[in-house]
Amino acid sequence: MKVSHLNRDGTPKYTNHLATETSPYLRQHAHNPVEWYPWGNEALERARVEKKPIHLSVGYHACHWCHVKNEESFEDEATARLLNEHFINIKVDREERPDIDRIYQIAQQMLTQRSGGWPLTMFLTHDDQRPFFGGTYFPKEARYGLPAFKDLLLRVAEFYRQRSAELRPQNEALMAAFADLNPQPAGPDSELTEAPLASLREQLARSFDPRYGGFGGAPKFPHPQTIEWLLRRWPASAGAPEPDLEARHMATLTLRRMAEGGINDQLGGGFCRYSVDEYWMIPHFEKMLYDNGALLAVYAQAALATGDPSHARVARSIADWTLREMQSPEGGYYSSLDADSEGHEGKFYAWDRDEVRKALSAEEFAVFAPRFGLDGEANFEGRWHLRVAAATSDIARQAGRTEEEVEALLARARAKLLGIRAQRVRPARDEKILTSWNALMIRGMAIAARALADDELVTAATRALDFIRTRLWRDGRLLATYMEGRAHLNAYLDDYVFLADAALELQQLRFRREELDFAQQLIGVVLKHFADEGAGGFYFTSDDHETLIHRMKSFSDDATPSGNGVAASVLLRLGNLLGEPRYLAAAERTLRAAWAALARYPQSHMSLLTALEELLHPPATVILRGRQASLESWRRELSKAYAPRELVLAIPAEAKDLPPGLADKSPRGDIVAYLCRGSTCSAPLDSLATLTGQLRT
Repeated sequence: MKVSHLNRDGTPKYTNHLATETSPYLRQHAHNPVEWYPWGNEALERARVEKKPIHLSVGYHACHWCHVKNEESFEDEATARLLNEHFINIKVDREERPDIDRIYQIAQQMLTQRSGGWPLTMFLTHDDQRPFFGGTYFPKEARYGLPAFKDLLLRVAEFYRQRSAELRPQNEALMAAFADLNPQPAGPDSELTEAPLASLREQLARSFDPRYGGFGGAPKFPHPQTIEWLLRRWPASAGAPEPDLEARHMATLTLRRMAEGGINDQLGGGFCRYSVDEYWMIPHFEKMLYDNGALLAVYAQAALATGDPSHARVARSIADWTLREMQSPEGGYYSSLDADSEGHEGKFYAWDRDEVRKALSAEEFAVFAPRFGLDGEANFEGRWHLRVAAATSDIARQAGRTEEEVEALLARARAKLLGIRAQRVRPARDEKILTSWNALMIRGMAIAARALADDELVTAATRALDFIRTRLWRDGRLLATYMEGRAHLNAYLDDYVFLADAALELQQLRFRREELDFAQQLIGVVLKHFADEGAGGFYFTSDDHETLIHRMKSFSDDATPSGNGVAASVLLRLGNLLGEPRYLAAAERTLRAAWAALARYPQSHMSLLTALEELLHPPATVILRGRQASLESWRRELSKAYAPRELVLAIPAEAKDLPPGLADKSPRGDIVAYLCRGSTCSAPLDSLATLTGQLRT
């Protein structure tokens, strides 16, 4: 049960140093009896002066076990007394400070030889913030093979008082291990080949679940980058003696099974973080903006690639959920929805069968129950979490109705239940606006707008980009986070390159010179402040960022794409588009820096392997110049084809002051097209049929 520490007049009994933070997650802890600090000089200096070890706790707003840890331990006055007496306590929102989270997650794995996660609990030396012990969730009482948190605190504090000198050799070894994290780059004479792509394809085939889709067993994550790569591979192999139809099958089966499962909110749209089972049935119920941005893009691409209207419906449901629940009045997108409501994970989404029966007409319930599994056993803590359990064709046959009639009844039933669900206590929403996650959703909206020919999505994406340019771009640099009028924190590599990618994607819907300039400015900052000039690739933090115990340079994907992978792709596309050799060279240096990792662990580097493909096989760049009506007609026609290896910009004839690589593509007559592959361009084309013919050969 949640403890409430209030004075008689209703004011909080405790207030710590988190009360003025922008992060809703940090503010949730502002009235704990623990004397929390945000990460910063005040806390670090106090640790140095008092020679107390630092207790670092990292979590995020939508994290279920973070809430559990808060209620069990951080609201507990006895635990708080131990923490306040023996430690300087620092609370970090991993979404605002991914730099800190990444360092100490890796340290935790090195120290404990266990996987990481949240809440992350680390103990650091008082003078140099080097970690000496840690873990993830520790319970209030000893269970799950873990010690009680209070017992652990006493043991750590005693060890640090009496034996802290013994930590130095361990700390030096840890720092040496950090230094060895980045592999040696491939030499300038080494050939970059397709070998990692072939290896990746074999790995995916081995790990694919042929019955339920996805890769590996439970828990199952959506892995939208993997699905997108498989979708790209299928048309790329179309001219081969044996087209890779299995790649298309792996992608589309996974998308279909995920859409049918409980990981997809069958009433309101939007996907939860992952499925706890192999069937995609019961999710971990938090909904994250970054997952949904990537899934919006891949479902829209699948709709275009296959012509299957079910993929288009899913894409539209994700977009509708985002517009309805996640876009702020100012235009930016909120970060996440919690897994919990009323203190219970998934309570908002689960149903009692009698509740559903009473809400629907008899004929609606007759089709809704078999469709979503209410005619079977309860699947979630004695209640029903909706997932597709039967095809509409089978329900129609058994009910003696047409499929259209069944679909109409289901639509009416879903609308009724969505209205009822809206009256429940909703999961909390994290309303901070993160630049990198917004960029992923802007990209998703732009891709869906093209695939679904939906101008509303263009408007939504443009509003979000305009918001970031207005509120989070200052003096030629980005900021990472925004909340209630306050933007702060130096932006990270992901913020810059994800946003440049999104801005470039938007140009395929309507050309705006200022947005293309903005993408170039973003890349300019990346090349100046993030590049590893010695080994290639890009650090996660800029050269003028706060100094931490290690400056990370990561090549692998995690829940979001690798910043280095997206950087390489954007540099290649912009380099070919604008005829900028610096961009192309930086992209190749990034791939060389990551080459050993790509060769050894291809499945962990999807975004870099997508860039490798585009380095080896440059995408087609189409520049249209002409009058607006003709431009839009040609652009819409080209958008009807699934062509992930094409970049199409429709630039009005009157556009002026274009970059050199575009200025030489001058308008001629009503409309003209320039088709380039890499640095080689065709003669000007004034026939749409000729252009599409050349694109398909």
